[in-house]
Amino acid sequence: MVAFPTSHPRWPRPGTARRLRVLLAHPGRGARAFVSHPQPQAIGSYPKGRQIMAGNLLFAGALVEHPISTSVWAVDPPSDAFANALHSFEWLEDIAAIGDTAARETAQAWTLDWIARFGTGKGPGWTPAVTGRRLVRLITHAPMLLMHMPPKSQALLFHSLSRQTLFLRREWPRGPQGLPRIEALTGLIYAGLTLEGYEPIREAALKALARTVAASVTPDGGVASRNPDELLEVFTLLGWVRSALSEGGKEPVFEIEAALQRIAPTLRALRHVDGQLARFHGGNGGAPGQLDKALVLSDIRTPAAKVQAMGYDTLHHGRTTVIVDAAAPPTGEASGVAHASTLAFELNSDGHGVIVNCGTGSAFGSDWARACRATASHSTMGLDQYSSARIGPEVIGAEGPIAPLVQAPHKVIAQKSESRKMTTLIMSHDGYVRGQGLTHLRRLALSLDGRTLTAEDSLRALTRADKAQFDRVMDATGFEGIALSLRFHLHPDTEAEVDLGGRAVSIQLPNSEVWIFRPGEGRFASLAPSVYLDPARLKPRATKQIVLSDRLVKYAATIDWTLTKAQDAHVSP
Repeated sequence: MVAFPTSHPRWPRPGTARRLRVLLAHPGRGARAFVSHPQPQAIGSYPKGRQIMAGNLLFAGALVEHPISTSVWAVDPPSDAFANALHSFEWLEDIAAIGDTAARETAQAWTLDWIARFGTGKGPGWTPAVTGRRLVRLITHAPMLLMHMPPKSQALLFHSLSRQTLFLRREWPRGPQGLPRIEALTGLIYAGLTLEGYEPIREAALKALARTVAASVTPDGGVASRNPDELLEVFTLLGWVRSALSEGGKEPVFEIEAALQRIAPTLRALRHVDGQLARFHGGNGGAPGQLDKALVLSDIRTPAAKVQAMGYDTLHHGRTTVIVDAAAPPTGEASGVAHASTLAFELNSDGHGVIVNCGTGSAFGSDWARACRATASHSTMGLDQYSSARIGPEVIGAEGPIAPLVQAPHKVIAQKSESRKMTTLIMSHDGYVRGQGLTHLRRLALSLDGRTLTAEDSLRALTRADKAQFDRVMDATGFEGIALSLRFHLHPDTEAEVDLGGRAVSIQLPNSEVWIFRPGEGRFASLAPSVYLDPARLKPRATKQIVLSDRLVKYAATIDWTLTKAQDAHVSP
């Protein structure tokens, strides 16, 4: 196997108390064998594995090149997210996908080097969530790691697995409620299922997971953050636990089964035709193929929820899906990365994105992370200088710095109705009432053939108090009015052109399908630059947005518009 120097990069140091707790988790004799080997549930990427083996590490939107002759732990991580990806052994799945001797020896060397450098509590990899993710990967890929490994090295690996298990047994309650705690407990359950002598830990962890799931998954199959990606991760991990129990001949856990049954129809409701999740509140669509694989492995056939799911309403006809953020945003710590996206929508046609939101910019630095949360980064109507919810000052949450939303919409109304010609969604939110006295009203109607979306957006001062507040703003601005914009961010794979002097915008999809956007009478559309934030890319992708602008000088302004499929996809003979 490859040997590496033991010089240490400038890794962040955990608190002294946490390292002491790691040291106290001394396993004594510890486990020396596996009693079972759960199958890996996550399949790595062969191309990404080759990139890693070539010395190119792409995690959390950052690329770091390092000589393959050195350990991955010699890398100075550019961000906490990058470090967490490394310490959760995210790379192990991709290297395992290669499957040759060089890949196996590299995985073994990097694992043993992690034990030498960080196995006693050093480095940033000792949060309960990261430790849980790391344990799952080490256990499921243990056959590869142990193959042809010298007995002394095998003993080091088992000692480390035992220490991490005992650490998690004490530390999992320190993980925040929700996904981080589920990650920690999943690792603990895997250890209890597989490591010799750790069966009692499994039973205690299963009881803890049952309580955590009951508290974390809402009756409608959602999570407090309203982040679709987070919901998918919860569903995936619970599916892994269920599979591991089944493989080990253990009885299913009622609370886990019930949560899976609640979550599946919610995820299906948030699924676009292309298999991606809607991009709201920190979500970026999910990893390619993850959603469909998780749903298939769950063997839960419940169809998509027809009522509002986790605060999202869906219009779905033909090959067109429209998903709308139709509820108030999260509050408190659950809103730490949430967006001011109330009433924003995405439209997907025939497996291609048409109208999108910019996504989450956390992989591209703090400036992008903050900018992507603004209303202007979403496909909805907003005031040019304000978002429907404000981003508060940064505070330290249980998993690190967060900036919760403040002054967010409180009263959000959504009503869906069906007719013989269309499905209509009428909504409103009060996010601008406090500052400007204005309520946003939006009506979206999708025809039953999925070819036409007709809509109307308005900002109105509805009550006497609202009109008085609007008048105060007008007085303060010298009666110049309040600038507003209606934005439609386009998927970067589309091509858009302004036609008829702004009376129409043509949008061509990669499959040659064409949609036409038309503003209402007397309105003119323009194209402006936009971005599409994809964490799989090194930089934000350039794209365009359709913009309709106005200036509100009275108590109401209304903009109607339509989006129509003018040409079907090209079908090869």
